[in-house]
Amino acid sequence: MKFYIVDAFAEEIFGGNPAGVVILEEGTDFPTEEIMIKTAAELRYSETAFIKQVSAKAFNVRYFTPVEEVDLCGHATIGSFGALLDAGTIYKGQIYELITKAGKLEVELDAEMNEATVFMDMGKAAELNPVKDVEELARVLGIKTEDIGFEPKLVSTGLPDIMLHIKTKEALMRMKPDFDALSKLSEKLKVVGVHAFALSEEPGIRAYCRNFAPLYGINEEAATGTSNGALTYYLYKQNIIKKGDTSTFLQGESMGRPSKILTILDCDNPKKIKVGGTYKILAKGALFI
Repeated sequence: MKFYIVDAFAEEIFGGNPAGVVILEEGTDFPTEEIMIKTAAELRYSETAFIKQVSAKAFNVRYFTPVEEVDLCGHATIGSFGALLDAGTIYKGQIYELITKAGKLEVELDAEMNEATVFMDMGKAAELNPVKDVEELARVLGIKTEDIGFEPKLVSTGLPDIMLHIKTKEALMRMKPDFDALSKLSEKLKVVGVHAFALSEEPGIRAYCRNFAPLYGINEEAATGTSNGALTYYLYKQNIIKKGDTSTFLQGESMGRPSKILTILDCDNPKKIKVGGTYKILAKGALFI
């Protein structure tokens, strides 16, 4: 099996969010879940994608953290289609079908940009319940309740996260979560984690973001496609983003891995969101399993 290490949502090597990508040999099925979890743990990235080609334009992808399987992962999808492009399996300027446990989605490789840019559909956006105990949330994240702006809510575009508005970038960067407590809170609320953000006054940048998902073995993540898709819908509901808008989110600065995530809100249906970015391939080789 071929494997790749790809920095997704990155404009340079060692930026963005690294993902493992495993391309199954033609005609073979997925390994056992135990093998895929062990492989993800061995590669030591927040997610590793396993790709099975179904047809010339359709790919079944499964995503594993070092702990368990998740339904969808934005940065690992960007990395997957970057790896498939490098392998000569797919081509720029084409649209492909992505089959996941979160449903069937479209992935487009933009042919107009100088670098290969991958855009993927998110799952149907849904704004879920507000967070009732804001004081507990603030305490777990190591901030004051007065640092929080808009009402925190659960939002999903494939995976549910708490959208948490922080009033200033300085307060966002000061956050020091209690990861054990946040893991328990995430389990109680049935969310992946917290996507915290501060709105930007910098031209061309919508917001600065940090993402915490210790329940899934990821204390902090440098770039999260599904979470920024959810944030796009959340900001639409706050009348900050309008139908048809393209937004740029910066993430990973606190980790020394700057990431740039692009989102597009559909002109007609605000529950339809595309997430995209560029990528850099760090390594490739063969897995002997």
